[in-house]
Amino acid sequence: MYTIEMAYAHMRQLQELANRSRTDQPSAAHRVDKMRKPRTDKKR
Repeated sequence: MYTIEMAYAHMRQLQELANRSRTDQPSAAHRVDKMRKPRTDKKR
């Protein structure tokens, strides 16, 4: 049986792993910032 608690624990593990890998690669954070900028090209 797969419970909400198990799913939440798994999600937390993945989040910690992502945060750990992000701190190991400082250039990755810069890339994310570039992608987060609002797009200014044609969007009509």
